[in-house]
Amino acid sequence: MNVMDFQEVGLREINSTLQSLEPLSNNREWVIDNPMGQHAIACGLNAPLSVHIRGNVGFYCAGMNQQAEVTIDGHAGVGLAENMMSGIVRVKGNASQSAGATGHGGLLVIEGDASSRCGISMKGIDIVVGGSVGHMSAFMGQVGHLVVCGNAGEALGDSIYEAKLYVAGSVESLGADCIEKEMTAEHEQTLADLLERAQINKDVKTFRRYGSARKLYNFDIDHADEY
Repeated sequence: MNVMDFQEVGLREINSTLQSLEPLSNNREWVIDNPMGQHAIACGLNAPLSVHIRGNVGFYCAGMNQQAEVTIDGHAGVGLAENMMSGIVRVKGNASQSAGATGHGGLLVIEGDASSRCGISMKGIDIVVGGSVGHMSAFMGQVGHLVVCGNAGEALGDSIYEAKLYVAGSVESLGADCIEKEMTAEHEQTLADLLERAQINKDVKTFRRYGSARKLYNFDIDHADEY
């Protein structure tokens, strides 16, 4: 295992070291100590690495992640795993706004709570939140899954496309064109698989499913006031 101390080597050295590793490199296990809440740690990784960050991180940690498994022992600031493509990003604490924004793939696990706009404009990413999420989560969600084991704030799934939302607790309000949908055995199996991958123990029977009513896909002059 390779250990880098943020206080000693700094952000540029840490990121350049991790980004320069080849996919077949034997140096796959890394630890980052003393992150001190700094921004953009472990961004742009493109190899099957295991990166363990011991402490809180700032904005945009693990952004654009591909293949790597990044674990954060603490809380994360704005834009955690933004635009991630594949791999796994896990935060043991809470995440601030816009976690998983525009994510195209991979799995983001937030064991605590997530703030507003979690999963905004998600494009294929799967997000599992062990706690609650704030307002406007999954806004314009296109593809992927958002699983919330706690409660959801106002305007959940506003202007949603085809992302699938599962919430165990209460929902303050649904956004434009987002409705509650039937929870079938197939959906329960999909949800069970996501919870298992996220290593979160929660009964699928406690969840409700939400998604697009598909009424905003095309402009209708008779409903112009609704746009």
